Amino acid sequence: MPTRTSRTAWNGTLQDGSGQVELSSSGAGTFEVSFPKRAAEDAGGTTSPEELIAAAHSSCYAMQLSALIAEAGGTPQSLEITADVTLGPDDPGFKLTGIALTVHGEVDGLDADGFAAAAQAAKQTCPVSKALTGVPITLDAALVT
Repeated sequence: MPTRTSRTAWNGTLQDGSGQVELSSSGAGTFEVSFPKRAAEDAGGTTSPEELIAAAHSSCYAMQLSALIAEAGGTPQSLEITADVTLGPDDPGFKLTGIALTVHGEVDGLDADGFAAAAQAAKQTCPVSKALTGVPITLDAALVT
């Protein structure tokens, strides 16, 4: 399996500095990061480790859920996944305090119980969920009919 790479260049102190995170493997882009904007309600056009984790988690979860739906005999027509990653205080510093996954799926061949079972299994087995076992992860799954 491949290794993917990201690179961050940082200048200055935590409070006054800023940086750029580059998605090196894909070349998809370079994005601004700063701690004051990371800790603010309004990100002001910058990304953060939490947003990048949310992107990784929602996309990984979508792939895993689509595979498990197929294994259960269903066909995913559309899946919309949101991952909300929360940063909070820790002693010392900060930590991820929770991840809320929300999924709405339009699926042929599964009822609500089958979809809920696949959604829960995906939460447990997606590689990013496995990597984040130290963070409480909640799931709200709804089958759209």
